[in-house]
Amino acid sequence: MVKYLALLLATSSMLLADTQTPEVYTGDFVIKVNYHYLLSKPEGYDTEKDKKWPLVIFLHGSGERGSNLELIKKHGPPKLIAAGQKFPAVVASLQCESNNLWNPHGVKAVTDHLIKTLNIDTSRVYLTGISMGGFGTWETAFEYPDTYAAIAPICGGAGVRWVTAGRLKNLPCWIFHGDKDGAVPVENSQKIYDALKKIGAPVKLTIYPGVGHDSWTQTYENPELWKWLFEQKRG
Repeated sequence: MVKYLALLLATSSMLLADTQTPEVYTGDFVIKVNYHYLLSKPEGYDTEKDKKWPLVIFLHGSGERGSNLELIKKHGPPKLIAAGQKFPAVVASLQCESNNLWNPHGVKAVTDHLIKTLNIDTSRVYLTGISMGGFGTWETAFEYPDTYAAIAPICGGAGVRWVTAGRLKNLPCWIFHGDKDGAVPVENSQKIYDALKKIGAPVKLTIYPGVGHDSWTQTYENPELWKWLFEQKRG
């Protein structure tokens, strides 16, 4: 009986032995994106050949996805530009493909392409978006915190990214949300704001009382947003 128990314990130990081995994967990956976009150049861009200009990247919401660029003129900077507003910056309004979400690496790739092919001041590159584009703004900023001089996410959220808020410790950010938003809860913005504020990041939060999901119209029509945005400079 004693021998049987000893054998049983030995067998159990073998069954419980750690069979894990340390491994590593190192490699490159390539993604393919197909982002069409509307491009607006500021007055003087074509005549002031040596001047470097700020760049604003705009990410729309889920309702404007597809292949019809006219759709993205419904909201935000492209709507204002279509109505005649002038910006002292190059403005690129990207369009996400149908049934897709914003890919932060794709957004960064378009940003890099514009910097490479246009006269862009790399210390004054800005990112903003609404709803799905607000989420995309957060995602891109977390992946590439040293690319943009400031971000302005509207009625979006950073999900669980708040646990790595330290990545954005030095990135100026102005967050906007309506407290009656039925599509994206205002708590999404409040949570990441609290996390950034706790570590002393240069973050601001504007919550509009009584406002639903459309917190972007009054935000983009507010000259204070653009004044603040263009004052930010990386490095």
